[in-house]
Amino acid sequence: MAAAAIRPYDVLLVEDDVADAMLIQDALAERGTRNLTQVSDGIAALEYLRDPDNERPDLIVLDLNMPRMNGREFLAVVKEDADLRTIPVVVLTTSAAPDDVTGAYRHHANAYVTKPVNLEDFEAAVRSIDAFYLDIAVKPPRE
Repeated sequence: MAAAAIRPYDVLLVEDDVADAMLIQDALAERGTRNLTQVSDGIAALEYLRDPDNERPDLIVLDLNMPRMNGREFLAVVKEDADLRTIPVVVLTTSAAPDDVTGAYRHHANAYVTKPVNLEDFEAAVRSIDAFYLDIAVKPPRE
């Protein structure tokens, strides 16, 4: 956990639902210092990721169903981009459709989590994602 003391973790949340975004932000804040940037679709997320003035996120949390560029399209673009493909992407969405799950993994999502309907379960799911990717998993060094 020494890395947590060195710098906060950067999370890019790609989510168009304001209420879900607030719940995710609150759940992450409970676990400590997290720099969370929220955008509402894949186009805005790509613009953020490709802006050299922005920190590269340690984790992308991605909804599938959004306007302009949905999560499926965004995931395909990110995982084909040599500069971005190593950023872990967790799909966090309401869809449990087998085609969505299979498609996300086919485009190299690192994990797929269906949003629980119950508030406590939703927050627990977000905290579990955070704990695994930001506390347990070993990350490549910053470039």
